[in-house]
Amino acid sequence: MNVKAILEDKGRAVETIGPDETLTVAINRLAEHRIGALVVTNGDRKVVGIVSERDIVCAMNKHGAAALEQSVRHAMTAKVNLCTENHTINQVMEIMTTGRFRHLPVVKNGQLDGIVSIGDVVKKRIEEVEREAEEIIHYIWAG
Repeated sequence: MNVKAILEDKGRAVETIGPDETLTVAINRLAEHRIGALVVTNGDRKVVGIVSERDIVCAMNKHGAAALEQSVRHAMTAKVNLCTENHTINQVMEIMTTGRFRHLPVVKNGQLDGIVSIGDVVKKRIEEVEREAEEIIHYIWAG
């Protein structure tokens, strides 16, 4: 099972934000869409960062309420781990676990093509395990 299977189920839409937007705008977008991260692009679908709830909390811890008027570029994670639709679910789980983050942008030809969350990965993995269990039961009873 790979990232392509996840994107085929959930779609490839990704909420993005520009690096010059304020953290207040980012917070409003996160709340509006009920998501935990926004991919930062310059409008060209090229990933330049990611800003998560954790990034915003850290900025507010450091700068207080003044952080809300800072640009996303000051709080975002600029060194973003990326994957492609060919990455396996196990590879993505390892990347997320090692990096201790919950969102992984998907790129194709250097441009943003989707995003997977830990929730997406766990859901797909559970479906895969359930399907395998059904196949084993069917094999045992059919044999």
